[in-house]
Amino acid sequence: MSRLTFAIPSKGRLKEQTEAWLAGIGHPLRQIGGERGYTAEIDGLDAEVRLLSAREIAQGLIEGSLHFGVTGEDLLHDLAQDGPEDFQVLQRLGFGGADVVVAVPQAWFDVDTMSDLEAAGAAFRKSHGRRLRVATKYLRLTRRFFAQKSVGEYRLVESAGATEAAPSTGTADVIVDITTTGATLKANGLKVLDDGVILQSEAAITQSLRASFTAGARAVADTLVGAFSNSDHKF
Repeated sequence: MSRLTFAIPSKGRLKEQTEAWLAGIGHPLRQIGGERGYTAEIDGLDAEVRLLSAREIAQGLIEGSLHFGVTGEDLLHDLAQDGPEDFQVLQRLGFGGADVVVAVPQAWFDVDTMSDLEAAGAAFRKSHGRRLRVATKYLRLTRRFFAQKSVGEYRLVESAGATEAAPSTGTADVIVDITTTGATLKANGLKVLDDGVILQSEAAITQSLRASFTAGARAVADTLVGAFSNSDHKF
């Protein structure tokens, strides 16, 4: 990659807020091809700007096919096999906030912590002959967190839809999902465990630690980093 590659979310609130943040640090963005285009230019930066999904941005940063990008920390931490060795969060941007949490049915009155969940899992296996099912889209994050909390009485069920509905539909017993206010979890009869916050995530400008930089790309990177380092613009 001879030019600096920089990716921002391609649609929705994250795209709008990222564009506002760039304008606030003195580098407004112009989308090429109008609203349907997937490339853009940033004033004052000689960079190849791509509009991608937040997940594609996280994957590109981890693989090294992008130099910089704006995406959610939840995706970065979940997709990176080596964790923070694959990327560096340069600045959290103050928007796109959500917590990745462990939630169980509110009816589980005796399960309030991760250690309670492990005990419940052992009892459940003894009674039902199977492990508790944990539905999630965050497979790596869940495995790492459960291992840190010494919880082993479970098996993962990859969620393809509305994760919060899994316990009520009988496809899982516990979930790991993102939440902002907790209202959706409560509406589905779920509660967050007292020590069940895995990650407090928000949108962040992130640098790949696997991408190679030419001298020209490094100079543009220094300009970009200097712009947001010297700016107090934040949401």
